Amino acid sequence: MCVQSTERVKQRFAQSICHLVGRVPIAVSLSLVLLAGLANSAEPVPVLRAGAAAVDITPQKFPVNMPGGFSANYAEGAHDPLHARALVLEHGDCAVALVVVDNLGVGRELADEIKKLAAERCGLAPENILLAATHTHSAPSAGTEGYREILVEGSVQAIVRAHESLRPAAVGHAAHPLPEEVFNRRWYLKPGQMPLNPFGELDQVKMNPGTSPDVLDRPAGPTDPDVTILSVQEPRSRKPIALFANYSLHYVGATPRALVSADYFGEFARLMPSRVRGGEEFVAMMANGTSGDINNIPFLVTRPPREPFEQIRIIASKAADAAWFARNTIEAHREDAPLAMLQRQVTLRMRRPTAEQIERARAVIAIKDEAERAKLPSLADNYARRTISLAEGDETVNVLLQTVRIGDFAICAIPFETFAEIGLEIKRRSPFPRTMVIGIANGSYGYLPTPEQHQLGGYETWLGTCRVQEDASVILTDQLLEMLAELAKAE
Repeated sequence: MCVQSTERVKQRFAQSICHLVGRVPIAVSLSLVLLAGLANSAEPVPVLRAGAAAVDITPQKFPVNMPGGFSANYAEGAHDPLHARALVLEHGDCAVALVVVDNLGVGRELADEIKKLAAERCGLAPENILLAATHTHSAPSAGTEGYREILVEGSVQAIVRAHESLRPAAVGHAAHPLPEEVFNRRWYLKPGQMPLNPFGELDQVKMNPGTSPDVLDRPAGPTDPDVTILSVQEPRSRKPIALFANYSLHYVGATPRALVSADYFGEFARLMPSRVRGGEEFVAMMANGTSGDINNIPFLVTRPPREPFEQIRIIASKAADAAWFARNTIEAHREDAPLAMLQRQVTLRMRRPTAEQIERARAVIAIKDEAERAKLPSLADNYARRTISLAEGDETVNVLLQTVRIGDFAICAIPFETFAEIGLEIKRRSPFPRTMVIGIANGSYGYLPTPEQHQLGGYETWLGTCRVQEDASVILTDQLLEMLAELAKAE
């Protein structure tokens, strides 16, 4: 029950007491007056409140390097704007911020800085701020000199402005499948088709192996087809405040060359207001799900040619439609949804190369003759250097996990490019009717395959691409399920 309805009940109760006082004996009157005073002094029932904001974080100076590959990729301008988007929810003493930033990945140190600054400006607890990156490959590196300040200040402003716009709200959640645009990108190949990996070895599966039926056998894992949403609206007018969506699809790419872009995440946010008739203050955002082994290439199918950005528009439009269909299935938005959040730090071991792997890496790096280097497997030099870096780096890393409860809806946040089957397992085993799993949140530590996928090899499992212990997914899944169980017991 919201504060306004509670006050109306108190007023009616007090009025009835005053009406009765003139008709009863003094002793009874005094008792009734005392009861009226108790009614007026009763604690108000907490109200769910929400606020949302979007702040432009597009670079102001060009060129800027857009990371995500093995060679420099400089942008000379912007095709569409980048944003930091924030949704703040408050219920009683608990306030939570969900933040999505159009970037490849925001490291732990930078994410912590954003949270600290936001906490100083609006009083939110840093541990109650979830900050995720969309993983667009057409945005500047978060640490780029001159851009770092824009990203930090824009993210902080989004949180602060969302907090300043808090107002009574109601929430609902739903999901709608969009299976035709997600494809597992790891494939078994037909006999004799597997090339050597950068370490001179044969994997059992290959990432992005092309679309030839003469080469491809079968995908090595599942996909998660759902567009999952959290819908937030005003309780009386039902005016939309925000829509927080999640889809397990890597970036789409094929953006105009040398231009910054928010990829399909930004286009989804642009389209969504027209789907729900949201006003100027309405904010839509799309977080990346468990898409570590998922992309938008329809293997075994030849897709017609697309102009730059066209496929992004197609995906965004379909995702916006799916979100609209999902929202329409919500029978009622709740004003009394309990709100709670947990954060846990987990220490993982970093992978360490063997003595033989270090020796081979040094031998690869030492080759200077161009003809000899040309005989090496693709990316051999890159991964030789990554191998040496791992050998000389820290032995452990501390990663943050977060879980959020919003009524009977839950959110999990993982700081990795997480495989789809991990997200599916968490959803299946969660104690909540619906759970959203967000990847690349509160840091970015590379890929998170399952132990079984490690045995198959492939890009996402290579030493230097996947940097943490091979059973990390089991450890983190167990931790998240424990946290969800604890939230499920909270009232």
